Amino acid sequence: MAGEDQSSAGVAGRYATALFDLAREAKVLDKVETDLNRFGEALNSFEDLTTLIKSPLFSASEQQGALAAILEKLKIEGLTRNFLLLVAENRRLFATPAMLRAFRGLLARHRGEVSAEVLSATKLKDTQRTALKQALKAALGKDVQLEEGVDPGLLGGLVVTIGSRMIDTSLRTKLNSLKHAMNEVG
Repeated sequence: MAGEDQSSAGVAGRYATALFDLAREAKVLDKVETDLNRFGEALNSFEDLTTLIKSPLFSASEQQGALAAILEKLKIEGLTRNFLLLVAENRRLFATPAMLRAFRGLLARHRGEVSAEVLSATKLKDTQRTALKQALKAALGKDVQLEEGVDPGLLGGLVVTIGSRMIDTSLRTKLNSLKHAMNEVG
């Protein structure tokens, strides 16, 4: 299983790098970023779309047909559309979330920013997002691009991952630590 993760990370990195290079050459980095963000939001919002990209039961042509219709609804066209349809044709849709993360990382590096993954128990409000970006910028000395996720199991707090560093202030982790400490005492 761990080898599978490394393999998909390699696949995701290669695809993201190819897309990044093409977008940079065509001078459409901002458009591709916007399109990928819209697709990522759809992935996070619609379970059926997640099933489509992860299920091996769909043929490549079925995935391409469904994806083409979805991309049309999302108004995703041009390079991003062609890229996602190629990914479907090559039976690599399962790696799309990792491709999106890798592309954002490349884009952040290109802009001199740092990319941070943030997990919270609920969707961050604009004021929280701004405060978090400012705090991370003060700590790192660079602008920070946030990739947000929601995990209700955290109960509260945040888990922020920047590169190989993780800052876990979640209530779940604090409660687990307290439980551990109580078990050692008793």
